[in-house]
Amino acid sequence: MKLTPARLVLAISSATLLSISCPASAVDADAAKALFKKQDCTKCHAPAKTKKGPSLKKIAEDNRGKPDAEAILIKHMTTGPKVKLEDGSEDDHKILETKDDAELKNLVAWLLAQ
Repeated sequence: MKLTPARLVLAISSATLLSISCPASAVDADAAKALFKKQDCTKCHAPAKTKKGPSLKKIAEDNRGKPDAEAILIKHMTTGPKVKLEDGSEDDHKILETKDDAELKNLVAWLLAQ
């Protein structure tokens, strides 16, 4: 097979597209789960069932597709707003101890993927 200029351009273009689409922005599910557990989020939230707080599935359904979902969820997890619990009472949402934007964004991406 002869390497023609057209094939060379095709090969370079393909390699470029693959490198762009590689999971640089993919969710690191293991890191997100570890942060979720480390911050004791499992005390109030579960993957598919309601505990004191909504399930991860419900959080994802309520926020997925919103253009500002990431900002909304990060603000919620870092400011400690009053939240209404399933039993009707109110409590201050726990403030996550991490200030690492990458960790927070990864956690939100993982939540929205539930």
